[in-house]
Amino acid sequence: MDRIDLRSDTVTWPTPRMRQAMAEAPVGDDVYGEDPTVNALQAQAAALFDKEAGLLVASGTQGNITALMTHCGRGDRAIMGNIAHTHLYEAGNPAALGGIQTHMVPVQPDGSLRLEDLEAGITSDDSHYPVTRVISIENTQGSVGGQPLPASYIEAVGALAHKRGLHLHIDGARIFNAAAALETSVAELCAAADSVTFCLSKGLCAPVGSVLVGSHDFIRRAHRVRKLLGGGMRQAGIIAAAGLVALEEMPGRLHEDHAKARALADALAQMPCIQLDPAPVRTNMIFFDLHPDAPLDAEQLAERLRADNIWIGPFGKWRVRLVTHYWIMPEHVEFVAQRMRHHLA
Repeated sequence: MDRIDLRSDTVTWPTPRMRQAMAEAPVGDDVYGEDPTVNALQAQAAALFDKEAGLLVASGTQGNITALMTHCGRGDRAIMGNIAHTHLYEAGNPAALGGIQTHMVPVQPDGSLRLEDLEAGITSDDSHYPVTRVISIENTQGSVGGQPLPASYIEAVGALAHKRGLHLHIDGARIFNAAAALETSVAELCAAADSVTFCLSKGLCAPVGSVLVGSHDFIRRAHRVRKLLGGGMRQAGIIAAAGLVALEEMPGRLHEDHAKARALADALAQMPCIQLDPAPVRTNMIFFDLHPDAPLDAEQLAERLRADNIWIGPFGKWRVRLVTHYWIMPEHVEFVAQRMRHHLA
C-alpha cells in the first residue's frame, strides 16, 4: 500500500495473487447460476462453515439484510445488540427495507448479549405483539474493540433461540479473526447458527464481497431477497476469484495481525496522554482515549499523522480506533508509536 492506513481493515488492497486470479477467472452469468468461480466460492465457504450452501453478496451490509429479510416478514421482530453494526451502521435497513422491528439489548464489555436480556426481548404469542423471528449476534463485536465470542456462548444463544422457535444469525464480518483468536474453526464457532455472513474484504484482504451461508432452503429463499435488493450480479467470478484466494491464504495468518495490534497497544499504553488497557486487545482492533488535557484531540492527531503518511480513525473528539491488517508491517507499528509519542509530547 502507499500509506500506513490504520482506519480499518476495509482499506486493504488485494494481493498480487488475488489480482492474477481475478484476471484469469473463468466466468459465466451468476444470475443464471452459471458462473463457475462464484459457484466454487459459495461451495468452499459453505464447506468451511459446515453449512449446506452459500450465496455471494456485494457486502456485509447486504448479507445481513438479506439474512434478516429471509428470516423475518414485515412487522416481525429481530433481537440484536444496541451497538451492533447491523443496528448502528447499516442505514436502518431492517426498518427501511424489511419492515422489521428491531429490539435492542445491551452489548456487554466482552461483546456478548446476556441470555436473560435476549429472553426478555422475545415476545409471547399474543396478537398485540410482533412475532419474534431471529436473534442476531456479531462476532467479533467491533463496537467493543473486536472481542471474539467463544463457541460455548454461541451454543447457549443458539439453544435459547431454537427452544423458543427462533433463528440465530451471526454477523461474522470478522469471524475468521474470532476463530484465530480463540484457536478454533469457523465451523465450530458457528455450529449453532442458522445463518452466517462473513466479509472477504476486511482482514481476508479481497477487494469486494461477502458470503452468506446456511441451509439449502435458507439460501434458496435468500437468493430471491438478494435479487430484490439489486444484488444479482452477472460475471461475478472476477470478484469471487479473489475470494477463493482469500479463503485459501488469509485465515492462517490473521494471528499476525493480532500480534501487531497487541504490540501497538502495549506501546501506546505507555504514553501519558493515552488511556488504554492493552489486555482486551485480542484481535486486530485497538480503541483508546486521549486525555482531555492532551495537546491534541483525535481529529488534530489524525491531521498531524497524515503528514507522516499515517492514517487513523477518530471516533469522536477524544477517541481513536486503529485496525491492523495484512498491509501493516511490524516496522510500521514501531514508526506509528514513535510518531504518536512525538505529536503527543
